[in-house]
Amino acid sequence: MKTVSIVVPCFNEEENVIPISEAIIEEMKKLPQYDYEIIFIDNDSQDRTRELLRGLCAGNPKIRAIFNAKNFGQFNSPYYGLLQANGDCGILMAADFQDPPALIPDFIQGWEEGYKIVAAIKTKSQENRLMYALRGLYYKMLKKMSDVEQIEQFTGYGLYDRAFIEVLKKLDDPTPFLRGIVAELGFRRKDIEFTQPQRRAGKTSNNFFRLFDAAMLSFTSYTKAGLRMATFLGMIGSASFLVVAFVYLIQKLLHWDSFNAGMAPMLIGMCLLGSVQLFFIGLIGEYIMSINNRVKRRPLVVEEERLNFPAAGEDKKSEEDHVAGEQ
Repeated sequence: MKTVSIVVPCFNEEENVIPISEAIIEEMKKLPQYDYEIIFIDNDSQDRTRELLRGLCAGNPKIRAIFNAKNFGQFNSPYYGLLQANGDCGILMAADFQDPPALIPDFIQGWEEGYKIVAAIKTKSQENRLMYALRGLYYKMLKKMSDVEQIEQFTGYGLYDRAFIEVLKKLDDPTPFLRGIVAELGFRRKDIEFTQPQRRAGKTSNNFFRLFDAAMLSFTSYTKAGLRMATFLGMIGSASFLVVAFVYLIQKLLHWDSFNAGMAPMLIGMCLLGSVQLFFIGLIGEYIMSINNRVKRRPLVVEEERLNFPAAGEDKKSEEDHVAGEQ
């Protein structure tokens, strides 16, 4: 019997962890030919999320939990959770019901058709219209500038075959951007369109800075556009100011007594050049910060505790029993 691992990252989701586990179990009951495990990875919640997860694990051995020692960010924790999946495939989904559990059977059907990755693509969303439009614009801009074809309106919600998960383990990337990795590695993929609902309950932890971090991680990981823009605009700006300086020199020589441009052109040029330099120094700094995070070789997360996970010896014994049974 094949096993499906459902990985659910959470942070301050006390109102959602029990309903999402119930919804997932109901979907898996429709597929009795598959075994399953649900892995919650908690990113240092400050509410009752961990207390509720302990209760879920105590009541159902198929529900497992990982408690991070601190909050390791919105990308590291889900990625690490997916790496802990023991099943033949892993499904990564949010705890807030914006990734509808009803798509699980569709994911598994696509997987059985031979696709290594089944990705959920948002075609509509019940979130704020302006936010959805801005996300769409960002995806299109990133797709245009990236060296790797990016997947528009893909948040990471989907199914990943064991072969793909094993590749993720070998990447050893301390700042992984799963959405870009899925597009980059080129595994056979099926896209399933869906309408994203609103959060069932609770308040999103996303804010301007978290969204900016996400945008910069994808931009610096998969595009050279920022550095190229700095180079080309620097060349264009230098050439332009050289022409302007030459024109003013000619005017001064031809109209030595009457020509008086004052300090305005010089001040405007200095301010414009200074603002452009500051912008690109900041942009180059983002690239340097991304490189710095990678060369530090820090772990994805540090675990504080894990619940209901079998010991390494038990995993090995179960595999041997499975092989012996097949023989």
